[in-house]
Amino acid sequence: MAHESTGAIYAAAGANLAIAAAKFVGGFLTGSTAMLAEGVHSVVDTLNQVLLLVGLKRAEKPADARHPFGYGREVYFYAFVVALMIFLGGGLFAIYEGVERLLHPEPDKDAHLFGYTVPGLYVNLAILGFSIAAEGYSWTVAVKQFWAEKGRHSAMHAIRRSKDPSLFTILAEDTAALAGLLIALAGVLGAHYFEMPSLDGAASIGIGLVLVGMAIFLMVETHGLLIGEAADPAVVAAIEEIVRDEPGVIHLNEVLTQHLGPSDILVNLSLDMADDLTAGAVEDTVTRLDKALKARHSDVKRVFIEIQARAGSARAAA
Repeated sequence: MAHESTGAIYAAAGANLAIAAAKFVGGFLTGSTAMLAEGVHSVVDTLNQVLLLVGLKRAEKPADARHPFGYGREVYFYAFVVALMIFLGGGLFAIYEGVERLLHPEPDKDAHLFGYTVPGLYVNLAILGFSIAAEGYSWTVAVKQFWAEKGRHSAMHAIRRSKDPSLFTILAEDTAALAGLLIALAGVLGAHYFEMPSLDGAASIGIGLVLVGMAIFLMVETHGLLIGEAADPAVVAAIEEIVRDEPGVIHLNEVLTQHLGPSDILVNLSLDMADDLTAGAVEDTVTRLDKALKARHSDVKRVFIEIQARAGSARAAA
């Protein structure tokens, strides 16, 4: 499914690049800390999308002598780096800037554009409105892609079972971005109407806390994929069904699966075969199982089968 998330990544990268430029202009013109924090957030998001694209590209490299199982986990590594960048480059920076604004509150400045003086509030509102529209488009693309993969599962369950971190990372980023924009909007309006510049700093801290929370969530989710997660239980159940229907298999001792990439599953089977089978019959059984498993699930790329007696049987004890 990794290739299907590329469209969502390009949409997010394009939106964030335009949004970052607009936010920085607004932040420098008006002095709004929340706007500057949001600008840094958008720059970090754009870099994150570039990293995800790099990860997806590197994951397509063919296996070689040094990496015989391929490079599928590259996308997991880059997704973890993205989560770390959100935490450090987005969340902590926004919190730091917000604390500085709380300690040294200053009202927003008016902007001077083409010989005209424009109230800082109007500049920030215009930029926030543009940002919400652009980010909303990116979020809609990500949601459509995610919903196509989600099926009948709840959103949280779908994220936990998803093996494509690039897709749910983009969705999480866009969700956090929209939440941050709404917080920035509340901070800008509150600072103006209540004449409390400190609210702008509080909004920056709120944006930072949202980003830190989202980054920790993504770290937890990508950590499991990085060290190796089993295939979805439905895939494992289908494997067990195919094996048990195979003549000559007395007992399925164990099924071990692991994702080597979003669309690359390794399967290791331990089977107890009938004693009266010839070596040729065993080879035929192994060949049929290999073909059947790969035909049933296209993500199954490698199948290893061990023939050994069932644990606890007389033959095993002997």
